[in-house]
Amino acid sequence: MSGQEEGKETPQRTALEEYEQSGEDRPPFILTYAEVKLLGIAGVGFFLDAYDLFIINPVSTMLQYRLYPGGSLPANLQGLLKASANIGSVIGQFLFGYCADAFGRKAVYGKELMLIIVATILCISTPTGTLSPNGCLIYLTMFRILLGVGVGGDYPMSASVTSDRASIRKRGTMLAYIFANQGWGSFVGALMTIIVLACYEHVMNDEGETSKVDGVWRIIVGLSLVPAFGTLYQRLTLPESTRYKKSHEAELIQQGNLKKTEVEVGVHSAESEPSVDEAPPVHVSKKAHFIEVLKYFSEWRHLKILIGTCSCWFLLDIAFYGINLNTNVVLAEIGYDGTTGTPWEKLFKVATGNIIITALGFVPGYYVTVLTIEKLGRKFIQVMGFLLEALFLGILAGKFYTLSTAAFIVNFTLLQFFFNFGANATTYCYPAEVFPTRYRAFAHGMSAACGKTGAIISALVFNTLTDKIGTPNVLWIFVGCSLLGAVFTFLLPEVAGRDPDAILAQEEEERDL
Repeated sequence: MSGQEEGKETPQRTALEEYEQSGEDRPPFILTYAEVKLLGIAGVGFFLDAYDLFIINPVSTMLQYRLYPGGSLPANLQGLLKASANIGSVIGQFLFGYCADAFGRKAVYGKELMLIIVATILCISTPTGTLSPNGCLIYLTMFRILLGVGVGGDYPMSASVTSDRASIRKRGTMLAYIFANQGWGSFVGALMTIIVLACYEHVMNDEGETSKVDGVWRIIVGLSLVPAFGTLYQRLTLPESTRYKKSHEAELIQQGNLKKTEVEVGVHSAESEPSVDEAPPVHVSKKAHFIEVLKYFSEWRHLKILIGTCSCWFLLDIAFYGINLNTNVVLAEIGYDGTTGTPWEKLFKVATGNIIITALGFVPGYYVTVLTIEKLGRKFIQVMGFLLEALFLGILAGKFYTLSTAAFIVNFTLLQFFFNFGANATTYCYPAEVFPTRYRAFAHGMSAACGKTGAIISALVFNTLTDKIGTPNVLWIFVGCSLLGAVFTFLLPEVAGRDPDAILAQEEEERDL
């Protein structure tokens, strides 16, 4: 009888392993059709995040011409408008991260995209003709916060959905591919701004109707609805992954709500299927997931990893957003600061300058990470990235007033390159790989929320601090943040080839002994 059971168990036990090992003869960055489809579904959120991050700067300038002709936006409302999406992101990252673990990916996935769609429609419906100028900014800020909740929710959702389905040998590559959409979002945001402005050149520049800029910013913001609607159905119908179901069932066993034999039958039948997206549902009530989260992170060996992912992302985003939300210095150096000419010429010149900046180092860095993450490892790339960021930021800070234009551009390009072939990519990958499935989305959401908190601080404080202590000293602060990030990375283990679910199962076995 035992021999027959062993004969039956072998194909059942190895079904998932066969999926994990499929395509081992190909490099990790060569994807199957199913993986490309998954990346298309999951990558939209990051595309929209970066698209929104880019366009808010030109949009705020356009609103200045529409609402305050000859003047500027009130400083407090402008700062709040630019920070609003990041404020919403913090809420969304916590909320969706917890819900994805507690209620399942399938129950939650797609809802964040619905929120993005609704908020975008409300943003482009801003009644600039009826509300006061300040009222328009407040209206837009409110719904950009709602937009941010949806964008923030996409961080833990897409990371956990991808990590749940990816084979361990390609997990980092898949996540890096997802994150690379951030570069394309910035690039397309700049490109769409140029195209739409070019369409309005005659009416705005030749005929002098600057108020028509009201149509420009609405079209640019509204274009983000195209990829959102394009992937909404796929997200809402994406089945639950086997990996999540197995983790959920194991949690129920630990809580004593399900007999082990019942789960074994469910797991075996799930693994006998060739797809990792198929598994029988388990309709069992369970204790509050939040208690399990607290219990897991009450152990120092787990808490120190969470501290590592949160602190590294926080420190990275202070420097990353401090630089990328305030590119006026760089634009001035390359002659695209838009300080002269008609309103249309200023807007067009800044948009052209931004697409140059994006193409120089922003996009290439992401794909070097994609190609090397499985070979070099996450820890090496993150430490190297932080140290090289500190180096190039230090050069900018120390030689800020004496660097030639060419040297400044080269230095800034290398800085952007090592942001993205460095900590900007790995801080996203780490929490999706280092934590077990049942706590992954919550931990990723918490880590991402810490990062966005750093971005908010940088957005709100950068200009004020620059006026008080000067740009070079602010850059030195960014150098310090980068060095601290390298130090905190040593709290993290290398996750290449690491199965956090297997480690958790081993820890639970040791605890039960």
